[in-house]
Amino acid sequence: MTTPRRYTKVDGRKARGARRRAELIKATLRVIERDGVAGVTHRVVAAEAGVPLTSTTYHFASLDDLLVATLLWCTDELATEVRDVLERARIKNTSATAEVAVLLAEALGPRRGRTMAEYELYLMAARRPALRPAARHWLDVLASLVEHDDEVAFRAFLAAMDGLLVQGLIDDEPPTAQQLGPVVDYLLRPRK
Repeated sequence: MTTPRRYTKVDGRKARGARRRAELIKATLRVIERDGVAGVTHRVVAAEAGVPLTSTTYHFASLDDLLVATLLWCTDELATEVRDVLERARIKNTSATAEVAVLLAEALGPRRGRTMAEYELYLMAARRPALRPAARHWLDVLASLVEHDDEVAFRAFLAAMDGLLVQGLIDDEPPTAQQLGPVVDYLLRPRK
């Protein structure tokens, strides 16, 4: 006698709700890329996502809720990217320096608008306390991905990466991976 299979019933409403939230978050990021954080309203995001205004207010009661969700989504996306970079270096058995330089060059070149939007969200946390935990989450995620035995050196490295990205955003021409490589190599060298 066979035991009947138990199928877990998928709640279609929850799946649709999760998809809608993701659409709204991605639309928010596009609005920030185009108009800056100041351009984010429920109405503008709804129009960008092509959904009714009530969808934005249903899923995100306040703009802070929407901005926090967007910042956390960006953090998770970046964490995946960093994890992939580290894994690629491990698989190739190469130094992470070149891979990190390529990642930075892409962030400042083809993905410049997205990087600028992410930094706007990140910096907004200085003025909006509701965003601070989401902004700090990025540092926690990086700390969990990278093995380090010197907390001070690791924090200095993260601060330097932020500095490189901000400087690259204000350059007229984005730096290349070849230009960034020696700086990244210097920052990753063990200290005496």
